[in-house]
Amino acid sequence: QVQLVESGGALVQPGGSLRLSCAASGIIFRLYTMEWYRQAPEKQRELVADISSRGSTNYAVSVEGRFTISRDNAKNAVYLQMNNLKPEDTAVYYCTAKIGTRAHWGQGTQVTVSS
Repeated sequence: QVQLVESGGALVQPGGSLRLSCAASGIIFRLYTMEWYRQAPEKQRELVADISSRGSTNYAVSVEGRFTISRDNAKNAVYLQMNNLKPEDTAVYYCTAKIGTRAHWGQGTQVTVSS
């Protein structure tokens, strides 16, 4: 049974930082591309960042230079370090694991950026 469990979401002030974590089980983690998506109320789901099995990364333009995705294959975990957070970063953040056409999703963690 595949499980992806996100954690680390919180209420934070603008300019603050958060680190999201996603713990994976039930997959050969090192083979999967890991992604972070987010969805704000009444907005489409957006791909925030991804990291391939080889460690190459991509970012949405809106988070480039502020967010960093990383993975620890020994711990079956992927992380999203978020710095200089803005109110428009408020959303539910989801972790996904993808290989070929197969994708697994976590349940999401809420990030709220507000003063």
